[in-house]
Amino acid sequence: MQHILESGETLSTWLTAEGQPSWRAKAIQRWLFAGRAATFVDMTDQPKGLRASLETAFRIWTTTIAKHHRADDGTEKLLLELHDGQRIECVLLRDGDRRTVCISSQVGCAMGCVFCASGIDGVVRNLTTGEILEQLLRLQQLLPPGERLSHIVVMGMGEPLANLDRLLPALAVAQDPEGLGISQRRITVSTVGLPAGIDRLTEENPGYHLAVSLHAADDELRTRLVPVNKAIGLADVMQAADRYWEASGRRLTFEYVLLGGVNDSPEHAASLVRLLGGRAALVNIIPYNTVVGMPWREPSQGSRERFLDVLREAGVNVQVRRRKGARIDAACGQLRRLAAQPITTG
Repeated sequence: MQHILESGETLSTWLTAEGQPSWRAKAIQRWLFAGRAATFVDMTDQPKGLRASLETAFRIWTTTIAKHHRADDGTEKLLLELHDGQRIECVLLRDGDRRTVCISSQVGCAMGCVFCASGIDGVVRNLTTGEILEQLLRLQQLLPPGERLSHIVVMGMGEPLANLDRLLPALAVAQDPEGLGISQRRITVSTVGLPAGIDRLTEENPGYHLAVSLHAADDELRTRLVPVNKAIGLADVMQAADRYWEASGRRLTFEYVLLGGVNDSPEHAASLVRLLGGRAALVNIIPYNTVVGMPWREPSQGSRERFLDVLREAGVNVQVRRRKGARIDAACGQLRRLAAQPITTG
């Protein structure tokens, strides 16, 4: 049985073989994305016999919801179990009229960021295009009638630029008016900074908002925090980001997780100012979200404010990410790891 979200071409070919008109592929896609159909039976404007045949040939859902957590601020997080027993996370964030989803691109992560729960066990595999799209549908199902998803951030588990072959087709469907109809300008791809991947995105589709995770402004500290940096280096990351900016014309975002006593001093902030070198970029400061069993701690209020003061005095455009969903383990990889731990009694 095939996953209907994997390829529109597969569905069109199947419909042709069944003697059905080609336009039904678009109609079925509208039911999946705009109509929020949970089963083929729900597609009431399609012939009953066709719906029965679709139930036999295709499946809409290849995941099951292993856990569903809700926070008081409206954040909802799903732990999804895939067909092979692996698990991934995705999040719905509510902020005013915005309905932003944060989705995963891989099971686990190979980048090895030492403070991130997603990569503790390394990468298991890439997600398929259908598995990426299914996260969007699962999260959309959480919205009441009249509400729709407005923004996508590919900032969950995994390194998106290591899975562009599956990610880009999924994002194309998300943008399609017959899909979710989300403007490309409202889609953010977050990367640890893989120059080859950034350059591929620059060549193929530079319309997305690019967010580069720095976490340090010198190679020695960054390699300590982001081990893959040893084989890359900040100079190449920044040059690739500049090429993307030149092609897209869109302001870059640089993300910086603030770790208490590690990278949060005024000296670290001054180094970041020098690295940015006057670029018209946004720096997104992310105070560390404590992960049980990891040695890192949140920055103090004082150190955070001193760090921000240095950036602001230098004219850097900076924002601090508000913590949402802290009580439901909304940081990447936390829920997956907690769910995998054995439950003890006594």
